[in-house]
Amino acid sequence: MDAGVNRLRTQVGAALFAKVAGPDGPAVRRRIHFSAGERWFEQGRPIRRVHADASMFVGGLRALLLQSLHPLAMAAVAAHSGYKGDPWGRLQRTSEFLATTTFGTDHDAQQMIDRIRAVHARVSGIAPDGRPYAASDPHLLRWVHIAEIDSFLRAFQRYGSSTLDADERDAYVADTARVAEALGVIDPPRTEAELVDQLAAYRPELGGTKAAREAARFILLQAPVPLAARPPYAVLTAASVSLLPRWARWPLRLPYLPLAEATIVRLAGDSVVRGIRWAMPAPA
Repeated sequence: MDAGVNRLRTQVGAALFAKVAGPDGPAVRRRIHFSAGERWFEQGRPIRRVHADASMFVGGLRALLLQSLHPLAMAAVAAHSGYKGDPWGRLQRTSEFLATTTFGTDHDAQQMIDRIRAVHARVSGIAPDGRPYAASDPHLLRWVHIAEIDSFLRAFQRYGSSTLDADERDAYVADTARVAEALGVIDPPRTEAELVDQLAAYRPELGGTKAAREAARFILLQAPVPLAARPPYAVLTAASVSLLPRWARWPLRLPYLPLAEATIVRLAGDSVVRGIRWAMPAPA
């Protein structure tokens, strides 16, 4: 029985890891985690705890939904990211960025930052409402950053293997500011209170565009997920929606079902995240 369970665990973990990290995932993982050299973040830092946890599956989906509410950020994604044609490739690139900047050597982290900044420098255009956008715009970069870390933090607090106390939550936000500044974000939040304030300050700029609603439908209903993975993926998407603030629901035409979200969705989400954590234990 133990051998069968271990074999199942290995098979499920390998399949999940292949989707998240791509065909070169094992080699990339070895380089990130086991190369000799100084790191931006020491063992035990909150950013390492959060970004190594299976709750990132929920946080990542929530981040995509929340980020889409900025019309200029969404215009850049719709025109340049290719998320519909290559969603797994986009996930794999994002996963490698987060892993490298969180766990990689100083050298590898800086190389990754330089690569992303070079990509951002080439991404610009005109949004459907006539306004220009540029991926290198510090204001847009900060929106993407705060939507992301708010999502990761909330998902960890709800579905993580542990929770962070108030000081640790501040430390997590401060840790992520190190990466944000390297990417070109000006004045990223360094405490949870600053994160809340900056999110509120963006509210007047946000709205549900046609592109944002199309992205939400794709993420929640049309993503090319293997048949066997569709039920757990549906649970992850429901969990991600349940963590969105109420004001973010209607612009994306998403329901607000507080009773179901507090009971059925939470229990199911916890079960799926625990299953992912069992199949994909964090590197030692």
